[in-house]
Amino acid sequence: MTKIHAHTLVEAAPRVSRATYRRAALTGGVIGNYVDQVNIFLPALALAPAMKTLAGPSAASSGTAIVVMAMLLGRPVGATVFGRIADRAGRTRTTAVAIAGTAACTLLIAALPTHRVLGGATFALLVALRFVGGMFIAGEYSAAVPLAMEWSAPRHRGLFSGLIMAMAPCAQATIAFVTAGMLMALGPESYAAWGWRLPFVAGGLASCAMFVFYRRHVADATRAVRPGIDEAGTRGSLREVVLGPWRGAFWRMFCLMSGLWLMTQMVVLLLGQRLVSDAGLSAGRASVVMGFASVGQALVMALTGHLSTLVGRRRYFLFATTIAAVGGSAAWLWMMGTGPGLVGLIVGAVLAQVLTVTAYGPVGAYLSEAFPAHVRSTGYGTAYSASIVLPALYPYWLPWLAGGTSRNAAVVLVLIAGSALVSLGAALGPRLAPAEIEQVAV
Repeated sequence: MTKIHAHTLVEAAPRVSRATYRRAALTGGVIGNYVDQVNIFLPALALAPAMKTLAGPSAASSGTAIVVMAMLLGRPVGATVFGRIADRAGRTRTTAVAIAGTAACTLLIAALPTHRVLGGATFALLVALRFVGGMFIAGEYSAAVPLAMEWSAPRHRGLFSGLIMAMAPCAQATIAFVTAGMLMALGPESYAAWGWRLPFVAGGLASCAMFVFYRRHVADATRAVRPGIDEAGTRGSLREVVLGPWRGAFWRMFCLMSGLWLMTQMVVLLLGQRLVSDAGLSAGRASVVMGFASVGQALVMALTGHLSTLVGRRRYFLFATTIAAVGGSAAWLWMMGTGPGLVGLIVGAVLAQVLTVTAYGPVGAYLSEAFPAHVRSTGYGTAYSASIVLPALYPYWLPWLAGGTSRNAAVVLVLIAGSALVSLGAALGPRLAPAEIEQVAV
């Protein structure tokens, strides 16, 4: 049985205002995470066909991986910084600042000069903007997702968590289909010359719209003497989360998230690359395959959060990771080993993602339930983001692992290891059966 937290108090406001703020926070959590994820996936999908324009011919092959890693490595820094700000200054205000920073970085990338103008400095600016953008993106979800969970009723927390987390594959599908459509409409040369800028402009403007929405319509759901002060009157800290009284919750969540990130790197980022290098698809067709896989993942992930409320959080994760280790590995080997053709690759990619990374569904709720209000954004953001560092470096350690086995066997080993880490993190945590979830206040 988990310790029950009573750190959250609903703002003293008229009943109708409370309902309005609740709807706004939940809407902002879902749509805001969609916009957030669009900005995350833009370099991996929309920029890859045009990398020569910014990195030059010699660095184009590795440029996308470097840009993606820059953003991923910026996220732990941003989660730590903005998580503390959110716990002290308020989640709504922090979310608005982080969204504004994300919009600025994305629009600046859209305006970057080509490699012909600045040479290597263009690519250096791109990497720097993605690192800083990763910091702001982490700040957004470290504040906005716990805020949405704080406005949710316990019985609906898993449902809204699933809807929020499902926005990641929705965003990936959007970018994949838009990229494929633009490549067909403009042709590879025109897309590489200027077409790639349009998705970045759209992503930046969408962030601007979310900034206005949060400033006008969303309010914090918590206060304990004043924002950031717990019931004992002391401020929380990162040390309290990582080494202090909440270290057990943090390291369990870090373990669980590390496993989820390992699976994500394999069946989302690496799979898109292998469809081109190993399966022989063009960039456009690979985008179509990944788009269908993302749609399937989104539909299932939207349900898995609520499923965890019905069966219990721990039981859900243990079941889901068993399926991931067996089914996800089988789907990968079938895709890469038998050459099933375009339709077969679509089916295999859908299965690979549905059977593995849909386990993210309850994460928004589960991480929020693990920490009290005065350290919730710090705990949530740091556990969610710091755990990505080692998985994000897979371009460096996966070839070493493959050297001792094979390219496909190495991926299977990573999927099994990721499943084991998720199972371990869940097994060490509270059971959170349905009746217990009702008693956990966030």
